[in-house]
Amino acid sequence: MNKRSGRFVCLVAVFIVFSAAGIGQNRNGPADHPTVVVGGQTYSPRSILTRNIGTPEDEMEQFPPHKIVGNVYYVGTKTLSSFLIVTPAGNILMDTTYERNVRTIQKSVEQLGFKFSDTKFILGNHAHGDHMEGDALAKELTGAQVWAMAEDEPALRAMKPGGKEHPIDKVIHDGDSLALGGVTLVAHLTPGHTRGCTTWTMKADEGGKSYDVVFHCSLRAGGRVTPQIEAELNRSFPLVRSLPCDVPLGDHPAQYNMQEKFAKLKPGSPNPFIDPKGCNIETDIEEAMFHAILKEQAEAPH
Repeated sequence: MNKRSGRFVCLVAVFIVFSAAGIGQNRNGPADHPTVVVGGQTYSPRSILTRNIGTPEDEMEQFPPHKIVGNVYYVGTKTLSSFLIVTPAGNILMDTTYERNVRTIQKSVEQLGFKFSDTKFILGNHAHGDHMEGDALAKELTGAQVWAMAEDEPALRAMKPGGKEHPIDKVIHDGDSLALGGVTLVAHLTPGHTRGCTTWTMKADEGGKSYDVVFHCSLRAGGRVTPQIEAELNRSFPLVRSLPCDVPLGDHPAQYNMQEKFAKLKPGSPNPFIDPKGCNIETDIEEAMFHAILKEQAEAPH
């Protein structure tokens, strides 16, 4: 199957089901409506959020660090992704998550046999605390440069855990790249979840083959969709679908079924993280929810 044709695989199974309740959030968090069915599974804003973040303990619990593909490793928690890209010239850390998790990430890096102090660059997917709050402490521990998308700079500057200023050594823009030790990561601006939501791409070599790795940034609309968010997501969804992809990853591990794939890791078996057909399953869910929210907003009494 052509990689880009994968966009149609799950969309054919998408059916939108609307509840009669109102729009927005309640005191229990995101509303449990509208609902969408993608690939035989039913999702609502609340169930997606619960799936992604789990319990407070899940956000902090170390997940067994492991190799994903080539020089890409998982060093995050049970529900918050953090990735280590290893190169001969030093390493790249993507997503420091909460500041309280930085020492856990450091532990995971060291359990894999690498030095945390070898981290040369710190990148992030988007300016929310559960993904980039730990940048200041990680920089303090490693001396790494922090790169951030321009559109997320204001939100990051306001992120000050314990009063720490959020470090930004370089402001980047759509299409900028980071090259280190023979590895090149390209930043793709995919706004909607935040203004500077960044989907990163790179190539990884394994078993004599080269694979396209996509570090997806969430395209979840969340609550009410404003005209600005609508325009941004209408640009972001087709852009993400156009990216060559063999290994889909995400800022929350549930977005690429990490635990299920990790359980299948066995010597001599095919690498379960190489999953071209799964590259846009999360995109299908998020886009279906986006259109469901838009429809519910349009039908709501004014």
